Amino acid sequence: MHTGHESTTSGFKQKHLLDLHDITAENIITVLDTAVSFKNIFTRSIKKVPSLRGKTVCNLFFEPSTRTRISFELAAKRLSADVINFNAQTSSLSKGESLIDTAKTLLAMNADIIIMRHSSPGAAHFLAHRLPVHIVNAGDGSHAHPTQALLDIFTIREKLGYIEGLNILIVGDILHSRVARSNIQGLRKLGAHVSVCGPSTLIPAHIEQLGVTVFYDLDQALEQCDVINVLRIQLERQQQGLFPSLREYSLLFGLTAERLERAQKGNKKILVLHPGPMNRGIEISSEVADSAQSVITEQVTNGIAVRMAVLYLLCGQGTVPDTVE
Repeated sequence: MHTGHESTTSGFKQKHLLDLHDITAENIITVLDTAVSFKNIFTRSIKKVPSLRGKTVCNLFFEPSTRTRISFELAAKRLSADVINFNAQTSSLSKGESLIDTAKTLLAMNADIIIMRHSSPGAAHFLAHRLPVHIVNAGDGSHAHPTQALLDIFTIREKLGYIEGLNILIVGDILHSRVARSNIQGLRKLGAHVSVCGPSTLIPAHIEQLGVTVFYDLDQALEQCDVINVLRIQLERQQQGLFPSLREYSLLFGLTAERLERAQKGNKKILVLHPGPMNRGIEISSEVADSAQSVITEQVTNGIAVRMAVLYLLCGQGTVPDTVE
């Protein structure tokens, strides 16, 4: 079976980006460094480069998405690629043959990169083993969301200057979070100490095997924390009775200004991230979300630069722009 070529730009050797489990620390650093160069473009009057001119990028989303889909679309357009948006969330398409048939249709349109979000874990891997194009996983069930983790890591490194040795806390619904899984994999590869915190019903069994420390008390977890990544509470989980009430969750695990202030002794400041969209007043207060320590808005901007870097490194042409014109 034809498997296409591997991009070797800047030493990056990945045909697909499916998760961060198999990617090397060196390749993660290459993505981050390349994203720095692309972010420089944002200050130009014309925010486009011809790096993917003649390439076709397809957004294949089987789940609702606004932020991620738009971010990928904007990233592709800023690289001068042609973009096809295929919204499958309201169709009868699902996994199995209907998925592969849909993908083959897109292949017939000469797509070079397929960016896919799907509710089934492993769906991106399924396509990657069957199609001779680059596949980027934009979220597959509760399994992985590699570009969200990469943009989170990029934001932390941009603000603090390094990753290795940092104490990074992820708080919330760890059990169902693809963001948490990908962040744990990427951060630990770069030498960070990762902890998770949440109700016992939302912490996966044996998660310690991933090399993380588990807390069930947010105030205790914050004591040694340099960075906190607050996950969105998926309100649909409340119907499953995994925690008593949103009010109780907010009291025990919500990040408030008072809780943050108690944890910050001396000159210590804790960087605050959130992958969005936020439930203000539940997992995070508006006061914290809008504070100087919050980099939530920067995460959105950085997401475009990181996704530009991923698309470019997978099948880019020419050189990465490193100066602002």
